[in-house]
Amino acid sequence: MTDGNSSRPARSSIVASSHLAEQSQELSQMEFGMIIAGNAFMRWMERCMKAAGGVEMNALDVMVLHNLVSRGRAKRQADLCLLLNIEDTHTVTYALKKLGKLGLVSGSKQGKEMFYQATEKGLELCAEYIEIRQECLISAFENLNINPEDIHRLAGMLRAMSGLYDQAARAATSL
Repeated sequence: MTDGNSSRPARSSIVASSHLAEQSQELSQMEFGMIIAGNAFMRWMERCMKAAGGVEMNALDVMVLHNLVSRGRAKRQADLCLLLNIEDTHTVTYALKKLGKLGLVSGSKQGKEMFYQATEKGLELCAEYIEIRQECLISAFENLNINPEDIHRLAGMLRAMSGLYDQAARAATSL
């Protein structure tokens, strides 16, 4: 099979799993994009945080710390799990303990609940992360000249797809 403009064979689309593309090639293409983008994003968070001075932090640790800094108020473990769409609460528990041992997070009991917040050290680390993010990522992103409305639409589509996958996961659990 060739495309109309050359004698070269037409390229097949890049998909996560060709056997799944038979049902929906577009969905499989998007899934592959999410896989490689997700892995690149996690690698970026880890390396940016390491450059900022945060040692031994994985992507979940970074996300938990950033979410504790966000809006400047203490959060429960359940809040973090909900915000990050994490079902395995023990992974967030482990991240909170690890961040606590690093002196980046502290917890305080309010009634029966434990609330966590970033310490001054955690805030300083996030401020350094922001500077490195500006230098290494934001400036490069701005050079791409992507329309901000396109990014806004993409973010909305990703949230919608997240809901679709969550719904499908619930349906699969009931089978």
